[in-house]
Amino acid sequence: MSDTTRKLATIVALDIAGYSARTEADEERTTAEVSALRKVIEAIATRHGGRVFNTAGDGFMLEFGSSLAAVEAAFELAETCEPKVRVGVHLGDVVVQPNGDLLGHGVNVAARLMAQSAPGAALVSGAVRQTIRGPVAERLQSRGTFKLDKMAETIEAFALAGIAASLFTQPARAAQPTKPSIAVLPFANLSNDPEQAYFADGMMEEITNALSRIRSIFVIASASTQQFKDKPVGAQTVGRELGVRYILEGSVRKAAGRIRIAVKLIDAADGSQIWAERYDDTLVDVFALQDRVALSVAGVIEPAVRDAEIRRAARQPTTNIDAYDLCLKALALVDSYEKESMFEALNLLERALALDPRYAQALSVAGYAHSQIFVSRWAEDLAHHRRLALDYASRGIQLAADDADVLSWIATIYLALDEEAAMSTTLIDRSLALNPGSSLAWMMSGWLRAAAGDGDVAVAHIETSMRLNPSSSDRGHQLSGIALARFGQRRFDDAVRLLTEAIQLQPAVSFNLALLTACYGHLQQTRAAEAAIERYRQVSSIDMRERLSLFRNTAHRKLFRDGIDLAECKPAAP
Repeated sequence: MSDTTRKLATIVALDIAGYSARTEADEERTTAEVSALRKVIEAIATRHGGRVFNTAGDGFMLEFGSSLAAVEAAFELAETCEPKVRVGVHLGDVVVQPNGDLLGHGVNVAARLMAQSAPGAALVSGAVRQTIRGPVAERLQSRGTFKLDKMAETIEAFALAGIAASLFTQPARAAQPTKPSIAVLPFANLSNDPEQAYFADGMMEEITNALSRIRSIFVIASASTQQFKDKPVGAQTVGRELGVRYILEGSVRKAAGRIRIAVKLIDAADGSQIWAERYDDTLVDVFALQDRVALSVAGVIEPAVRDAEIRRAARQPTTNIDAYDLCLKALALVDSYEKESMFEALNLLERALALDPRYAQALSVAGYAHSQIFVSRWAEDLAHHRRLALDYASRGIQLAADDADVLSWIATIYLALDEEAAMSTTLIDRSLALNPGSSLAWMMSGWLRAAAGDGDVAVAHIETSMRLNPSSSDRGHQLSGIALARFGQRRFDDAVRLLTEAIQLQPAVSFNLALLTACYGHLQQTRAAEAAIERYRQVSSIDMRERLSLFRNTAHRKLFRDGIDLAECKPAAP
């Protein structure tokens, strides 16, 4: 049996810039320089709690138990080492050899990031950036997404602002799949009270932190946007200088013990306003107010940016579209719940996954599309679609266990397939913990609670989703989720009202029509029930009684079946 073990470690790889040329010019001097540099490197590693585990010629490999310590050491090495070194930092899986050496993918990625770096500079992987907080993390700026040599994957890399930034020859351009990027500008203090400047700064920081939890959006660090404080610079100029697609501006005004916070989202490409909101409150609890506004803004921004990106993608030629844009187009089609649209969405998602097989959001949405095809019986080989739905869900969890939206989609897959009830609840709870400002996560959570028979919690969660994103394209889903909860509480009149509006928004969702039929059955409204049955038959050939996967509660399943029986004038089941 092998003595090797695996572990997660932060690796720092570095080498001497221009080593071969230096050696050729003066081998003896270069050898002496490397020998002296070795002591400097070992001292810096030790001071930051790390160790040198491998050396080869001018190359050094360092291990750290803390990602923050590794980043601090990396930039100290980049700044202080003479001759200049190139540095790469990555957090990943490694294999521990009996002699203490480390091998594996984590080491390889660090080495390849080092090769992309410049003399006197360091590149930090996105995996490392996601695990650190504080001033160092705030100073990290994206240098785009790099294609690593001899590896299929691409990786987003970051560099410390002000450290050899001009030395990068790699263009700061994101490779596929891209993320929409946003910069939160310093909030303007419109009050005469200078003390409100602290509140304005705190408001900007809280919103930046809330947005940074959203994995589908890249947020520029607040340290980079401070240069625009108190400067009348247009959004388009800021967009060009920071390389972002969207700008969030805000202002704070205090008067007579009350405060008004105004926020607006702007498209940096043309300066057009996408969204705006105003928040009025008292200053009784400043921190609670900042938290509440930040959470609300973050909840609205994600779907607002997503919708803007869908419009942007729609304007692009389909012959040259990247995986991200394909996924956005698919999301718009999935929302329609129509057979042809679902298959078209699945085709787009498969194309996206061909470009990037590790694209977790595409995997989760594709799994959801397969689950809906299975539930709606839109294919001959239903087992094939069920199998792919579960396979994509499993792969999505492995790739993005910290992505709130991905986990929300996967939780819904398990709900639709009537499988892994405990898993779906665990996933949605983790999603909410990761991003409590996600309107999608709150909506999906409400559906899960409604399906389990916890109606009051379900309604509260979906209403939270609606507050976070009142203009959401998901309103049809939100209304039908509350209707499901009200049905379980035998509040059939309320359910009918909600379902009527939901069906107007999404006429092809057959479950809504089945639930509406059951409501009319219990209300003994025969003619309305007949009309609902006729509409249902126009969009689905499945017997209504088989649409039970969205009821995790046995009593509610019987309630649904009895309602259908009453609507069809059949004796209720025992």
